[in-house]
Amino acid sequence: MVAIDNKIEQAMDLVKSHLMYAVREEVEVLKEQIKELIERNTLLERENTLLKSLANSDQLSQLQAQLRSSGGNTGTSGSSPASTT
Repeated sequence: MVAIDNKIEQAMDLVKSHLMYAVREEVEVLKEQIKELIERNTLLERENTLLKSLANSDQLSQLQAQLRSSGGNTGTSGSSPASTT
């Protein structure tokens, strides 16, 4: 009976170590994705600030009106009207 318990315990330890390894790998992948998304967000915020500084007040007002009428959608289509006017 003791031998079976030991084998079960060894199997559980093996499963645990494999699971922990898989979780660590996934955490590393997610950390890298988070890092890339933060960098992209920072770049887009800088670009947005630059575009706002280059636009005149009429263009900004028009953009805000378009955003309000579209329900405030902040997807990629939100930046297109500013570049076309």
